[in-house]
Amino acid sequence: MAPISEKMGSENGEKEEQNLWYSILGEVSSHSSSKLPTNKSIIVLGDDESGKTSMAARLEGNEDPKKGSGLEYTYIDVRDEDRDDITRCGVWLLDGDDDHSRMLQFALTDENIEDVLVILVVDMSQPWNVKASIEKWSQALSSHMDQLKITPQKMKNLKQKLIRQFQMYVEPDNTPDASSKKITVATPNDEEQVLLPLGETTLTSNLGLPIIVVCTKSDAVSSLEKEFDYKIEHFDYIQQFIRKFCLCYGAALFYISVKEEKNCELLKKYLLHRIYDFPFNTPPLVVEKEAIFIPSGWDSLKKISICYENMTNIKPDDPFEDVLSKPPNRKPFQDCREIVAEDEQLFLIRQQNLLSKNISQIKTAESPQRPSKTSGSPSGTPGSTSKVKIDPSKAGGTPNEGVLANFFNSLLSKKTGAGSTQSKAGDKAVRSDAKAELDRMTRGKPVTTQAGSSAGTS
Repeated sequence: MAPISEKMGSENGEKEEQNLWYSILGEVSSHSSSKLPTNKSIIVLGDDESGKTSMAARLEGNEDPKKGSGLEYTYIDVRDEDRDDITRCGVWLLDGDDDHSRMLQFALTDENIEDVLVILVVDMSQPWNVKASIEKWSQALSSHMDQLKITPQKMKNLKQKLIRQFQMYVEPDNTPDASSKKITVATPNDEEQVLLPLGETTLTSNLGLPIIVVCTKSDAVSSLEKEFDYKIEHFDYIQQFIRKFCLCYGAALFYISVKEEKNCELLKKYLLHRIYDFPFNTPPLVVEKEAIFIPSGWDSLKKISICYENMTNIKPDDPFEDVLSKPPNRKPFQDCREIVAEDEQLFLIRQQNLLSKNISQIKTAESPQRPSKTSGSPSGTPGSTSKVKIDPSKAGGTPNEGVLANFFNSLLSKKTGAGSTQSKAGDKAVRSDAKAELDRMTRGKPVTTQAGSSAGTS
């Protein structure tokens, strides 16, 4: 029989070994629970050519963005230095075409709605489209959420979470100690915190989703001032309009420029803060009109009214389309009338007729010219002109040229009176001789003319 002391020693050893395993399991479970979540995602909505692809590429560190179509997917590498953990945040980019809005069903479902953040992108290089764009995509998002099969209790919790995040916002300090602090979102159990009531227009369109409105191409402000004569009051009007929209949806606001690298890194830090609860200690930025940042929970109608001070000729309630009308298209006018090709055969026939007319004109121009008047020639009756006849004896060395000379002399001679039978007979003989000569020249055979035969008989 073993001593009692040995039994007690063995039992204590087993308890220590069991406690050691409990401690190891506790450390593993606590470490696993502190890991970064892997199911978070961002949905980017906006019109075509608004800068969605360039913004997403800048967030993920891609220097060669390539634009796709439909519903694109990419990701952002996320690293937590405190936890020494790495994960990926998915990014969905929806095409700006209205027909692709139905593809939201693949990016936003009733199962992942708690892990999604939405970015609404508007193009600041075309401020006259800001209202139409932001209302279009917010309505598309709202319509899609109405089709999701979300339980009323779950939707109520999502909206309540967004309200508490808005109410629990505390503006960070600029002191060096603030960098070590971590801003967190309050939970429903935090009853000690005194929550201020929401404003009159705050979260009136609460979708239960965290939203960030990003105004891209903010560097276009200077070109708008030069080309369209935009004043400070125009930019203040745009800012107060967007800030009122963000107040209704509980959204944050960013003005960024990928080209000038303004607020891009700040946007990424704020995204990680809202999605993974990373530290974020940057206060709102409202001074520089090209790099505005307004976090969710900071703004109010009273703060927005500061923009009214510079609006001397514009009222805040003026219609957006009247204040920022779309400029006329400056592209040169292009005649878009349809040109019907001419039938090939008709074209060839028309060209043939033109060629035949040109040939006839050339033949007319090559006919012998009438000799001009000389100062020594005797003047005849008014309207009459003196003709110089060609001497057949001086026409050349061959009789054929003499025949042609007689023919042309007959053409140049003017008829006088009724004419005698002798002149008519001579004309007939000359014409017949000319005809025979022309036939010989065309056929290349010598022909005996009537003038030669008559000369031989005489």
